[in-house]
This record gives sequence, C-alpha cells and structure tokens, in this order.
Amino acid sequence: LIKSVKLHWPEVEMSKKYILHSTDKALSPSQVCLEKISSSVLKDLFSTGSSNHNILLQTEKEECESSKQSLYKGPKTSVRCVATLGKRNHPSMALKKVHAQDGGGKTTQTNCVLSGTNSSFPKSAWNITVVGSTMGLTPHTVPQLRKMRIPNSLRTKLPSLHKAPITREVENAKKLCILTAIKPSNVEKEKAKFFSSDFSYNPQFEYSNPVSPLVLARHNNASDRFLTQAVHIMELALQRYGSYEKFEQVTGGNLLTKSRIWHNVKKYMEKEGCMGEIVVQVTDDLLSRASMTITNSRPTLTINISTAREHWLEGMLRHEIGTHYFRGINNSHQPWSSSAGRKKHNLKPLNPTEEGLASIHSVLFRKDPTLWRAALLYYTVYQASHMSFSQLFHNLGCFVQDPNTRWDYCVRAKRGQTDTAQPGCFSKDQVYLDGILKILRYRDKINFPLLMALGKVSFEDVDRLKALAQMDNIRIPHFMQDQAKYAEQLTKIMVVNQLTDEKLKTII
Repeated sequence: LIKSVKLHWPEVEMSKKYILHSTDKALSPSQVCLEKISSSVLKDLFSTGSSNHNILLQTEKEECESSKQSLYKGPKTSVRCVATLGKRNHPSMALKKVHAQDGGGKTTQTNCVLSGTNSSFPKSAWNITVVGSTMGLTPHTVPQLRKMRIPNSLRTKLPSLHKAPITREVENAKKLCILTAIKPSNVEKEKAKFFSSDFSYNPQFEYSNPVSPLVLARHNNASDRFLTQAVHIMELALQRYGSYEKFEQVTGGNLLTKSRIWHNVKKYMEKEGCMGEIVVQVTDDLLSRASMTITNSRPTLTINISTAREHWLEGMLRHEIGTHYFRGINNSHQPWSSSAGRKKHNLKPLNPTEEGLASIHSVLFRKDPTLWRAALLYYTVYQASHMSFSQLFHNLGCFVQDPNTRWDYCVRAKRGQTDTAQPGCFSKDQVYLDGILKILRYRDKINFPLLMALGKVSFEDVDRLKALAQMDNIRIPHFMQDQAKYAEQLTKIMVVNQLTDEKLKTII
C-alpha cells in the first residue's frame, strides 16, 4: 500500500510550540489526508539494487547512517523514517534526520518505510508532504529533533554480544576472508564460455584477492570415508523420484517471491522470539542457499532467492538462525567465547558438529528428510579432487540433469582454483555429511539442549564442559523444546536414509 500524506501545519508559532517540542506525541489520524501515488515508488523504497534486496529487521541505530548532510545546509527538506519490527501489533515510526530550509515556501517531503508484526511485508510505504508556511530552525532546536525516536517500550533490544567482541569479529573476518576470497570474480563470463563449448571447456577463474597456495592446500584434502553412504542416499532419492529435479519440486515446492520470503522469515523469528535482532538480505549472488554472518557488528542473514523453496525455507531458518545464530549467542556467555578461552579449556574444533547439527535441523520435520544436499556436496568434493571441472560436470550428470544446478555444485567444489583443468577441490563442503553421521551415531548419548546451550562446541566436549557453563540468558530454539519429538525426528532421518546404528558403529 503506497499513500501520499499531507500534513497541514497550524500557524508558525503553534508549529514551533507543538511540533518541535512534543517529540513523543503520536500524529492524530485527523491531521493527515491520503491520496494515491504511482505504485512504481515501491521498488525504490524497498530495493537496494537489481540483485540485492534488504529487509530491515533491526533497531534504529543502523538506519540512515549514510546521510551525513548538515541540518542547516541545502535547500531541500527531507526526513527519512524507518520502522523497526517490534513486539507490538502496530507499526512504530522513528524520525532519524531532518533537513530544514530557511524560507521560500517549498514542499517538504519525507520517505518512510513502515512495518508491523501483524501483517506481511511490505506493510505500507508513505510519501509525506508537509504543507504550510515555512519557518527557520535555530541551532538550539536540533537536539530536540534528534531525539524523535522510538520509545523504549517499542524498541527491540539486541542480544548481548559484548563479550569478547574483538576476538569473535576477528574469527568471523577470517572465515569471511577465505570464503569471499575463493569466490571467482569472473563466474558469469566463464560460465558463458563453458556452456558455449558444449561443457568441454575448463574455466579459468580469477580472484580479486587470491588466497595463498599454502592456505588452499589445507583445504584440498578430500575424504572418501563416507562416500558409500553419500552415493547410497542419492540413489535412494533417484529410486523414489526418478530425478533430482523431480525430488526438488516434490519435496521443496515452488520458489518463493521476496515478499513471501520476508513473511516466512518474520513468522519464524516470532516463534523464536528474536524479532528485530537480525538484518535479513535477499540476493541471487550466493553460492550457498543462505549464510549467517556478523556484518558491521550486526547479525546478518543472507538468503539466496534462487533456491528459496516453500517447503525448504523453514529448514534453512532452523539451520541459520535456530542453530548458528543461537549457538553463537550462547557461546558469547561462556568462558570459552574467545580463542584464548578455547585454548585454555582445550576445546575440540567446532566442526563437524556445528554444520552437522545445522544440517540435521535443515531436514527436521520434513515429510521426506532425505539428506540429498549433504550427500551430493560430499560426493562432488571427493570427485573434484580427482577430476577437472569438465570431467566433474559430466560425472554429476548421473545424479543431476539440470546443467545450471551442476554448474553451481562444480563451482563450489572447484572454488579457489585458477586452472580448473587440474584436479583439486575446496573440501569444506564435506563437513555437512561428516557432522550429520557422527551426530546420528551418538544421538542417544548427546544432550542436545545442553549442546545448544554451551555454544560453539563439539558434542564430544559437552560432558566435560557442562560444569563450567554459564546458563543465564541461554537461548534454546523452539523445535528443541520437546525432546521426545526431537528424538523421533532423528530416528525418522535414519530410517528414510537407510542408516542403521550397526552400520554407523562400523564406520564411526
């Protein structure tokens, strides 16, 4: 809904008294009149580019930071407003920056983004026009205007992330550094060459900030430990559905629009009680289906719109928010929240437990919790370590027909390489199936709520660390509250993927 609002100011002296000095009074409905404007404005209000769509789910601290003009400069008068998604059933508005004029009687305009917790995105967008006589603003009025923000009762507070902030951001930066650095900068150009060559050309990838060969070498060790299980899981899916594409359509459902993604994300956050804590971005420029990172000290969830399907989206949210985000919050309260703390307590690496647990949560409660993606990633990495890009692409044809899907999996496995005619892989993607199978192997012995509460720790360290844990302000996701139901779902995953305790005990 897009509307234009005209605010009719009273006499000048009344404006100074009641507009500038009553910052915490709400605007009466009788003070506005509405008229339709072009619907094309919606795209400008909610889009930040052709391939990136930002959904603001944060408090007002981060809004309008890019606006650096003086309150006394320039002929324009503008106010930019952004409403945070709080816990009330109505939208709230925060006035962030005001640019005033000194005369002339020109129109004053404001662009606002409003949203509330009781409706789906986009709630409404308003174009506000202030009509009436002008007035000058003197410096002493500025502090009052700058205080026109959301009342404390309507704000959504961020979780406490103050412990060991430097260490966590450094660790996160390292992770982002390699994952960003190994993403080729010429993917689309090389894809065009590859497709025009009838899939025989081996892409020559370029990188804006190449990773050193020594670092790449550490991630070039593929394992075949669970290769048999990976192949068997995919073969079962092909027997049931005939092809991966059919499996994707039947179990995943239709692709979602940006507005439906937002609606579902909002609904999930309400269930987890984390509304307003996370910045959400939707993009089509992501190798994975989603990622949870800390960007500018804010938790940020980025969702790949090209893979966001109706029946899979909540599983992705359980993966990113219910697992990675909540374990990160819980970890910040623990004595091992820093690198020094992890060394002091002799913690094992957080993976494969971290990604294994998150991957289990991705398929939890699905009608068919086939572990296809984890299996295909494991298999692709192993084959990439022995094959060229072109060979790998053709090899995957026995499991995936769609060339675009195969291309994406090959790029993930070959990222970091320059000449993909050579055997080689980025082995990180094997961690998902590795972690899943190890957790399922010991599922009857793992205290899953405690594993969540202790933060970024391996399931092998839980019993040793529980006496040292700080249990105040711990966050446990809603889907883990009923442990009997949770255990039933783990058993269902075992059955559907034809995994047995006997077999797991022999390989783990």
